[in-house]
Amino acid sequence: MLLEGGCWRTAANLLAALRGLRNQQGFPIVFVDQAELSNGVAYETFIGRTGQVPTRENLHDFFNALAWLTHPLAKASLNAVQAGEIDRLSSPLALAPAQASKLDACSSTRGLLRDRATLFDENAGLLLASEESIEIALRQHDWQQALVARRAAFGTCCEIRLFGHALIEKLVSPYKAITAHVWVLPVQQQFFALDDDERRQQVDMLLAGEIGGGLLGVPAMALPVLGVPGWWSPQDSAFYDDRTVFRPKRSA
Repeated sequence: MLLEGGCWRTAANLLAALRGLRNQQGFPIVFVDQAELSNGVAYETFIGRTGQVPTRENLHDFFNALAWLTHPLAKASLNAVQAGEIDRLSSPLALAPAQASKLDACSSTRGLLRDRATLFDENAGLLLASEESIEIALRQHDWQQALVARRAAFGTCCEIRLFGHALIEKLVSPYKAITAHVWVLPVQQQFFALDDDERRQQVDMLLAGEIGGGLLGVPAMALPVLGVPGWWSPQDSAFYDDRTVFRPKRSA
């Protein structure tokens, strides 16, 4: 079995070392047993201070390791945001005296940015697009326009990539209502002429910069991921007419 005996963690560490993966503090990324996480130290802080990623023998952490191997720069940037927010909110200067007396790194007020960073880490999808029409249709929940009328656009001027490891874990046992929180990364048309590895590297570099530059301040949009053209069968008219999944946009 893949998850027995820690074999996948050993393989992940070999790949991380071969690729020279590091966090934003310059520490090598190493996947370690969950027991290595120090008591009273937040998970994100521990990674930021040591480069060690506490890892359990389950699918959730397996996919998290794959996310580090696939998008190492973006994951490092995201960890830096999370660890920085923990440090900022843990500072007595950021709190009223009554709060500061009760605070520790694991139970502090999370704050909006840290919540969005966690949501991104767990459930993010990425819309890579060289034009705005698909984004506009998705934000309006115009599913027929975005996913039916414009099906041919996927792979030619836009694509969806999954980042969140909890989101990917759900797809091991897929069901129609699985929904991603999607952020948009504009790209040039030439992006779609690259091979998959070149695209992955470009997405990683672009995403790392955007995370550090304010991407998490932009609201995400919902997307039932099995509605992405080609990701499920059959995707007939009845599939997209299911309003329990492909919901109309709420009025203001």
